[in-house]
Amino acid sequence: MSRPLNPPSYRRALAELSGVALLWGFSYVLSAYLLDYFSPILLSLIRMVLTWMFLLTLLIRDRTLRRPTAREGLLLLASAAFGTLMQQPFYFAGLQLSSAANASLIYAAAPLAAVLLERGCLRTPLSAAKLAGGAIGLLGVAVIIGTDGAAVRSAVGDLYLALAMLGMTIGMLFTPAMARTMTVREINLFSGPAGIVLMLPAAAGEAAGGRAFADPDMAVLTLLLLLGAITAVSGFLWTRGVAAAGPGTAAMFLNVPPIVSLVVGHYLLGDPIRGTQLLGGAIVLAGVWVSNRRQPSKP
Repeated sequence: MSRPLNPPSYRRALAELSGVALLWGFSYVLSAYLLDYFSPILLSLIRMVLTWMFLLTLLIRDRTLRRPTAREGLLLLASAAFGTLMQQPFYFAGLQLSSAANASLIYAAAPLAAVLLERGCLRTPLSAAKLAGGAIGLLGVAVIIGTDGAAVRSAVGDLYLALAMLGMTIGMLFTPAMARTMTVREINLFSGPAGIVLMLPAAAGEAAGGRAFADPDMAVLTLLLLLGAITAVSGFLWTRGVAAAGPGTAAMFLNVPPIVSLVVGHYLLGDPIRGTQLLGGAIVLAGVWVSNRRQPSKP
């Protein structure tokens, strides 16, 4: 018998989504660094395998887990087709051609994409607060990226990143439907193999085309393991947050990673931080606050 999800409270979901935003901001820089040692699709596949192994270690002793039904399996495959097969190759290929900062900017467009897709596909009412918060957040990241002379531009890498963002956003739309009958643990545990199976042909194509390569040392392998752990933890918390707060609200937190990328890039890669970038970061946080503040109930 299927068991509905018992999601965390709204405030707890927002706190967890904030943690995910911090982890993802760090992972942008870490992923960009690892692309010097791995080809894009191979790195994506390795990260997915490591992530699933971490989750398997954490969840394998949970005796409440059950196999997905046929309907749930189709939802898992549909979510993985967009959130993994579409997002992952475009994300790493775009990150290789563009920059971690531009990736953060483009992914910050997910809130607007999410609320529009929610409205069109799920008939969710279009909240003025969500729309305003997404617009304010986009303004903030535009200020951040625009200060380095490399604002949004028509480049192949940026186009890849835009397609990756769209794939991730569409994939999120399946989470509330899965969460009606599956627990967060089940969604995370079974979505991993679905994504890996879909990614294997892409990885084989990269290898057959002579584009696959790997040249890591022990330090790089350690960073790769760290990336897998970050992805596992953030993926679990992200699914909980999307199930509890909804795709549109959860997507608002994608405005935060650009700030984290700037700080982490500064201390790890020596990238400068400018005053206007700090101003943009403050605007981003204001957008997240506007989009998630509760409206007073009418008497």
